[in-house]
Amino acid sequence: MSNSRIAAVDVGNDAIKALFGKMDSELYIPNVIARDIEDRPVIGIEDLDDNDPIEGIHIRVHSPALQDNNAIYRVGNLATKADNPSELDPGSSKSEEDQTLIMLFAALALDAVKEENNQVFKSNNSVVEANYTLGTGLPLREVKEGKDVGYRSRLLGSVHQVEFLVTPKYQGKKVNIRFDEVKIYPEGFAAFINLVMDNDSNIINRDLIDKRILIQDIGGLSTDIAVIKNRKVDDDKAQGFNLGVAEALEAIREEIRSKHGVELDSRRDVVEIITKKNDRNHIMVRGSRTSVHDITDRILGELAKKQYRHLRNVWQKNSQTEICYFVGGGAIVLKDYLKTLNNNLDGYNIDFFEDEKESIWMMANAYYKLISEFSKRNSRAAKADTKKEEQKAGSAK
Repeated sequence: MSNSRIAAVDVGNDAIKALFGKMDSELYIPNVIARDIEDRPVIGIEDLDDNDPIEGIHIRVHSPALQDNNAIYRVGNLATKADNPSELDPGSSKSEEDQTLIMLFAALALDAVKEENNQVFKSNNSVVEANYTLGTGLPLREVKEGKDVGYRSRLLGSVHQVEFLVTPKYQGKKVNIRFDEVKIYPEGFAAFINLVMDNDSNIINRDLIDKRILIQDIGGLSTDIAVIKNRKVDDDKAQGFNLGVAEALEAIREEIRSKHGVELDSRRDVVEIITKKNDRNHIMVRGSRTSVHDITDRILGELAKKQYRHLRNVWQKNSQTEICYFVGGGAIVLKDYLKTLNNNLDGYNIDFFEDEKESIWMMANAYYKLISEFSKRNSRAAKADTKKEEQKAGSAK
């Protein structure tokens, strides 16, 4: 039996963020896939030996968990250059989409196939047998609807195979993925854990422990507002909404295309235009620097009003709340608009994470803390059971 490696994976609408092992490895892959053919052409200077595999993920995925089994995909940056890239649609359920699983399996396979993991997993004839203990999450709405149960059972008890086709460094390799355990956490609860706990399960933020707080996690397709009191998430009061930033980003992309004739590859490109440090809200049109402020301000301003309405409604029902933290990729995109609204309107005590990376990686970090603690507890329990068995055997003699 090979070792089970810890994987903490946040399949965000914008990108997948994954942490592995003892946090010795991380992966960030844009959440875009494109159906493809077996022998995609290798173009120009693309050298399969020297290139970064992340830039050329080309895989066949075989898994009984998929509705469309045994299909070939370009994944991540490579998919954004295809004619038929697919991003998750607003209104879809993360737990029921093939795309969520394809991204998950691709990330695990990229970790498993790394040379340094030869010591961790068994491999023979270019086939790696990889066992993982997985911590991941779903939007609160889907957990409340019980969709986490089906999602977990589709992952457990099956072998999921990823075959690398025309992928730099890994062409021809296969990875068989099995899960020893899968834990699925509601996304809002995970954000709270990340705020109060370090990687060794020590409390780092005593101030927050007994406060009544809200955490508004704005994703691409959904928004979760977790209500936390007495150190626990109040499941009855917590709310999940089918409202994320994806639709707004798509609208901005479409308007830039129709007004300026500029084709942006994916929503990720729109996010970069909105959040970059220099020349924010500007694009190049025929070589000239052009402002798209009018487009982004109007569309994101409208979305911020809807998000603010949700905050107001939940706060009214939980009037003793002391602070609301905005987290997630969507919070970064809407931060300035939400702050302006709040200053002009109710003046709630709200806070954002100024460190963009911290906000983007918050869920993956939280899943890592939770799954590591679970794994340590399991290991301690197994050792205690073994000791008991040995003592029984000794006294029987």
